[in-house]
Amino acid sequence: MSDAVGPIPVIEGLSSVADRYDVILCDIWGVLHDGVRAFAATGDALNRFRAKGGTVVLISNAPRPGQDVLPLLDTLGVRRDAYDDIITSGDVARRKIAKHGNAPLFHLGPERDLPLFENLDARLVAIEEAEYAVCTGLFDDNHETPEDYRDRLEAMQARGLAMICANPDLVVERGHHLIYCAGALAALYEALGGSVTYAGKPHRPIYEAAFALASTVREAPVAANRVLAVGDAIRTDVAGAATMDIDALFVSRGIHAREFADAAGALDTTALGRWILDQSHHPAMMIDMLRW
Repeated sequence: MSDAVGPIPVIEGLSSVADRYDVILCDIWGVLHDGVRAFAATGDALNRFRAKGGTVVLISNAPRPGQDVLPLLDTLGVRRDAYDDIITSGDVARRKIAKHGNAPLFHLGPERDLPLFENLDARLVAIEEAEYAVCTGLFDDNHETPEDYRDRLEAMQARGLAMICANPDLVVERGHHLIYCAGALAALYEALGGSVTYAGKPHRPIYEAAFALASTVREAPVAANRVLAVGDAIRTDVAGAATMDIDALFVSRGIHAREFADAAGALDTTALGRWILDQSHHPAMMIDMLRW
């Protein structure tokens, strides 16, 4: 440990705490990449952790099956030797959809998320014919906001459609821009009186699935006190770690960075200290970006 922000330790690198953990549950967007490029230092850190006998499971609120996310990570330059396996909110959502059998559903989201429904019995129909809805995101997340969907959501709520939210994130960073996610639509739907079930972080099912994957890789049960969650979002990553009673390492140069940057865009540790203590959940430790 090299410093602290208030009562929360700040570490210079993963190497200073790596021996405490057998498993890392690592967020993807904002930690491994920014939507445009991979962070080389982070890939190196995770590879080094694995080389010391650790297991890395990527855990993401991507609304697509995990195996469909891997080619995108390759394209962005995320190295394959940085992780052992992946679980996504899309994987968890598929399990929830499967329980509905062939009941007709309305898909609220872009065509690129259609792999979510592959090899399932679900039938995609219009709002007027649906028995429930699955939300994967905005059709044009580069330009639209949740308010553009108010009329559609009101129509869903009027029919009493329960929603499965396949990505609980409110926003993610793409390059230097913030874009809205399915979680923002789900939040508006709840505000309108709609019922929402969330498939990903910070809820238990995705973590239980991640623990199961790690246990399979390690061929042994995983102890919660030997698991570290790494992420850049308080609402999902840090809150999810608290749900599972595991340590969280908060990456400050991620989705929240603008909230405690100075006028030049540099990290203002005083502002960070005030901000972090005002949050609903607190990490065990912090780092500006994940490195060894």
